[in-house]
Amino acid sequence: MDAARLNEVNDRLSLGYKLMKKHSVKDTEGLLQVQRQIGENISRVLNLDDEIAKAKNAHDRLLKHASDLADALSKGRSAVVEKLESNVKKLLNRVGMPNAILKVSLEKADMNNSGIDKVEFLFDANKSGRFEPLRKVGSGGEFSRLLLCIKTLVAGSLSMPLMIFDEIDTGISGEAAKQVGILMKEMGHSHQVISITHQAQIAARADSHYFVYKKEMNGAIRTQLKRLNDEERVEFIARMMSGEKPSPAALESAKELISAG
Repeated sequence: MDAARLNEVNDRLSLGYKLMKKHSVKDTEGLLQVQRQIGENISRVLNLDDEIAKAKNAHDRLLKHASDLADALSKGRSAVVEKLESNVKKLLNRVGMPNAILKVSLEKADMNNSGIDKVEFLFDANKSGRFEPLRKVGSGGEFSRLLLCIKTLVAGSLSMPLMIFDEIDTGISGEAAKQVGILMKEMGHSHQVISITHQAQIAARADSHYFVYKKEMNGAIRTQLKRLNDEERVEFIARMMSGEKPSPAALESAKELISAG
């Protein structure tokens, strides 16, 4: 027996057990996998300069591409701002806001997900010459009608399938309400539009008319929804025009509104 060889083997075994315990593996194959992983890590460290150079080149290339897209987007925005403001002004006049003006502010900003522009919608509801951010000065009804005008202009390129307008008729009547109904009808050709309204001019242009009401059921008040048939629809639109008990003239006017829609 070779004592020196025996000691050498025992030392190797002892080292192997220590390494298995250190790296939390159960056998020699596990240690070999750890060895290969360490070798790969060392190789990456030795080639780190090359990896950094590749990453920098990729970063510069993508940044250039992003900058080109942002510049093109900025130019596109600048090109349509005046036309958007003018068209919105015309529609605002139709929906009963003849003195309202929308102004789009474009300021250069650091690149972000929206490009290199800081876009702000400024609004003057009364032709005062003082433009304030829309989020600060627009009332609920004004905001809804402005949103309707903007969405009407871009409806063809919007991907959202459903748009909901909650009492967009606040503060309007007559011709303005009629025009709001026409705009929503046009938008309904390519989108599902749901409108909660108290205006007969708007309700008459809907493809379907639902009546919302409350009812006591089992001691609790429940909100109910009923789709009106043709006859019921005439009656309810007449009620919107003249009150709870519509006259024959109101019923005839309701029929005319529905036919015109």
